Amino acid sequence: MSVNPMAYEAQFFGFTPQTCMLRVYIAFQDYLFEMMLVVESVILKKLDGFPNAKISPFQIRKSTEKFLLFMKEHFDQLFSKMEEVLLQLVLNIPKNVLLPEDKVHEQYPYTKEQFQALQDEIDQLQQQYRAEASASQALLAEIEEQKTVQAELEKILQWFDGLENICRAHGTSNFKESFAFLTQNSKKLQDVLKDVEKKSKKLQSSDQLA
Repeated sequence: MSVNPMAYEAQFFGFTPQTCMLRVYIAFQDYLFEMMLVVESVILKKLDGFPNAKISPFQIRKSTEKFLLFMKEHFDQLFSKMEEVLLQLVLNIPKNVLLPEDKVHEQYPYTKEQFQALQDEIDQLQQQYRAEASASQALLAEIEEQKTVQAELEKILQWFDGLENICRAHGTSNFKESFAFLTQNSKKLQDVLKDVEKKSKKLQSSDQLA
C-alpha cells in the first residue's frame, strides 16, 4: 500500500485513495477465498462418485490451501501494480490543478511570513476583544452598583421628606429647627424610658420584700 498521505485527493473525494484501494483489495481477497471454498466443495462432491479413490478430504484441504497461497501471492503482485497505476493515473490530482474551494489562494497568494503576520494580528485582535469584554462586564457591574446606591439614596430622601412633613405638622418648618425638635423629643423619650425602668425595678423590689 502507498504511504503517500494524498491529503489533497482526500479533500476532493471525501476519502483517502489508500482507503479505497484497501477496500478493493479486501473485496478481491474475500472473493478469492470464497471461490476456493466453492472449488473445494465441487471436488469433494466429485470425489464421492469414486468410492475407491485414495484421496482423502484432508488431502484435498491441504491442496486447496497450497493453491490458495499460490493464488494469493500472485494476486498480491498483480494488485500492487494495479494500485500503483490507479493511484498515479486515476485517483491522483495533478500538481497544476486547484480545487474550486482553493481558487481563492490563486487569486490572493501569500507567503508564510504574511500568513504569520496575519495570524499575529488575529491573536492581537482576540486579546483586545477579551480585554474589552472584561471591561464591559466591569462597567455593567459598576452600573448595577450605582443603581443600588441610587435606590438607597432615594429611600433616604423619602425618609427626609417624611421627616420634614412631620416637623411641619408640629410647627417647625426649618430643617435645623426640625432636627433640634427631634433631638429634644428623643432625649425626652429616653428620660421617660429611664424613669419607667426605675419604677419597674422598685416594684420588683417591693414584691420580693412582701
